[in-house]
Amino acid sequence: MSTFDDREHAFEAKFAHDAEMQFKAEARCNKLLGLWAADLLGKTGEDAAEYAKEVVKADFEEAGHEDVYRKLFADIGDKADEATIRAKMAECMAQAKAQLLQEI
Repeated sequence: MSTFDDREHAFEAKFAHDAEMQFKAEARCNKLLGLWAADLLGKTGEDAAEYAKEVVKADFEEAGHEDVYRKLFADIGDKADEATIRAKMAECMAQAKAQLLQEI
């Protein structure tokens, strides 16, 4: 195998790893968002965990995070405004990435 082939495989492996880590970070972020929103809605225990799963599933509706935002905004209602939800989304993404890095 040539050096070029080795480099190509290394780049492909890195790309696949990065994509997997991004997917995991987004899923974890959505779970954290779901737990936060569940708390605002007064849900605890299994109800909170189920709601968090619903938020994770909402992210599969379309590319990007707008589907998650729309779900949270619709469910939370007057308990949090757009700026608060978007700030929490950014906070949870940073937290999710930090958690994943600790697990490596």
